[in-house]
Parts: sequence; C-alpha cells; structure tokens
Amino acid sequence: MALPKLENPTYTIEVPSLDRRVEFRPFLVKEEKVLMIAQESEDEKKILKTIKDIISACSFGKLDPNECTSSDIEYLFLQLRAKSVGETVDIKVKCEECGEYATVKINLEDIKLSDIKEIDNTIEITDSIGMVLKKVSMSDAEKVNKKDSEKAFNQMIMYSIESIYDADNVYPASESTEKELIEFIDSLSHKHLEKIQAYIQNVPKLQYTVKFKCKKCGHENEIVLEGIESFFS
Repeated sequence: MALPKLENPTYTIEVPSLDRRVEFRPFLVKEEKVLMIAQESEDEKKILKTIKDIISACSFGKLDPNECTSSDIEYLFLQLRAKSVGETVDIKVKCEECGEYATVKINLEDIKLSDIKEIDNTIEITDSIGMVLKKVSMSDAEKVNKKDSEKAFNQMIMYSIESIYDADNVYPASESTEKELIEFIDSLSHKHLEKIQAYIQNVPKLQYTVKFKCKKCGHENEIVLEGIESFFS
C-alpha cells in the first residue's frame, strides 16, 4: 500500500539582482541531510554547491542559482532556512569592550540586504567609445582564479563587462575572446578602472544590527553583522 503524499506550502521571494519574484517551497529532510553532510565536510565548494542545489530544487527548477549574484544566494538561502527550520536562531556575539561572548536570539526574517548606491552601469571612455557593465553572476564568480591575483583582477573586470561600444557597433563581451578583453582592459586609464571597481564593489550585503548589554562588564553593544556566516556562528 502506498503511503500518503505530503503537500508542502509555497511562498514567493524576490530575487534582488533579477528584480523578479520566484515561487519556493521549504527545503525538506532529504535536503537538510545533504546540507548537514556538506557542512560537516567543511569544504566551501561543496557547501556552496549544496546550497545552490537546494535553491534550485526548492524553486521547482525555475531559478538557476548560477544566474544570481552571491548576495542573492545568501539572501535566498537565509529566507529558505527561516521557512524550513525556523525563523529564529541563536548566535554568539563578542562584547566590544571586554571580549566576553553573549548568546543573542535573532529573527532571520528581519535580516535584509543593505542598501546600495545608484551607480550608472555605462562608462564613457571617449566621446565615441564606452562600455556597459553588469553584476557578476555566481557562475562567473566561481571561475575567478583566486590563487593568481593578476588573473583574478582581470577576470573580475571581464565578467563585469556586458558590452563595449563605439560610434558604429556594440560588441557583446560574450562574443569577444579573453585576449581581446584583457587588451581592452589594459588600455583603460586609472580613472576608468576606478569607476569599474566602484560598480563591482557596489553590491548589497546581508546586514543586521545586534544590540545587547554585556552581562560581564555591562557595556551596551551595537554591532553590525554582515555576511551569511555571521548568522550561523
């Protein structure tokens, strides 16, 4: 005799960088087990792959995590965790005054992405030549060679270029070779490079302000937590 099938609730979450809402379900025991195994391995690549697989499964395959930014991935996973395991989590935070740790309960649904500046993604290089930038996707970010600083520098800029244009044509970066893009990047001035870096670094972060009074020294703490790792300490 077949066992009854369980129906899971669904809800929608806005994917910040894509500016669209996607339907999700909570992650299930089967996914929680895989995540637990990945976390126990302490392998960052394995943990990230597992998180992306969970996001894909919980969105019924309608969202490709590789199209998202790293900020999206962190935000979506935190929202999934809140819906799946529970809205609250206890974290340990160090007192700014004496260094004593305190356990603070926070609501994951209160954690939001920080605001970002409005920066034009079009950079004019000359009167007739310019470039259009885009946010670096998760799939591109994973390709960055972190062991080679020069390669990492070039790759981050390459992956942030959507297209280059002149008075006559638009040249999509996806249709240019790596050599062509690096030669173009090397020809830029420092002023143009600063504008590109400002755009790349202008990304939202998971952010939450924790306020607590230290039981040991009585200091009133107000600490800003950033990044997903801060909420699972």
